[in-house]
Amino acid sequence: MSNMTSPPTSPPWFDGCERRDFALPQATLHARVPRGAPDGRPALLLLHGFPQTHAMWQRVAARLAQDFYLVMPDLRGYGDSSKPAGLPDHSNYSKRALAQDLVDLMNALGVARFAVCGHDRGGRVAHRLALDHPSRVSQLCVIDIAPTLDMYTATDMAFAKAYYHWFHLIQPAPLPETMIGGNPLPYLHHKLGGWGTGGLAQIEPQALAEYERCFVLPGTIHAFCEDYRASAGIDLEQDRESRSRGEKSPATPWCCGASAAWCSGCLSRWRCGRPSAQARSAATPCRPGTSSRRSCQRPQRRRWPGF
Repeated sequence: MSNMTSPPTSPPWFDGCERRDFALPQATLHARVPRGAPDGRPALLLLHGFPQTHAMWQRVAARLAQDFYLVMPDLRGYGDSSKPAGLPDHSNYSKRALAQDLVDLMNALGVARFAVCGHDRGGRVAHRLALDHPSRVSQLCVIDIAPTLDMYTATDMAFAKAYYHWFHLIQPAPLPETMIGGNPLPYLHHKLGGWGTGGLAQIEPQALAEYERCFVLPGTIHAFCEDYRASAGIDLEQDRESRSRGEKSPATPWCCGASAAWCSGCLSRWRCGRPSAQARSAATPCRPGTSSRRSCQRPQRRRWPGF
């Protein structure tokens, strides 16, 4: 008898959910949602990162679907959601605009209050969502990010080398679009494989196929460039305004991930409305690109100062 252990079996692909397109005031969002109306389970909005789609949440959804009414959209510009051309000030890809899309989506589903968990770019949208719509957000979890303003402010050589795309993608159109568009899939594979622990082997084939299909859809490359251009421009302006006004999220936030290691003291800079805010140490394993395969370990509790 063989002593070899079989690889873990993937759970049914988003069992109990359906794919829907929602025509909202400013965008059309594609989302994976439960079949049927909200049924009393607490609602949880899951937001993916770059260069992914909602497919990254497959294994997480399999664990949480019994207890939560899960809403998993493709952010504006990603996946099968609409991809408008960027405005001169990139405001239609600002985190404020993307957060408003999500409020409109939850309105369309009849959900008044919900928790939000965002990974990477989705974490930045979740952060803005909690600031702009505090009455709608019950809890906030941001994965693998430190505040955008702090990360740009603390930029040094190590950060610039590791996060070069933060500076490449913000160059004026169509330079990065043309460079990436010449051979898009190797770029996608480099991004997905370079941020994890096992290259592309960590990603389920079905999720990888979705990432590949969506990455080459018309408008996708321009859209994610606009996402980053907004982060380096109008998002910073709006973050500074929020800080100057002392805006706080009433939700108790959790944070896990390694990005904060690039910004000395950034964990203490997360601004929250409650002293019970909790964080995973930046050294605790929870790397970008792993969410479709593994879930984070239990966060280490850490006190943060108020926002």
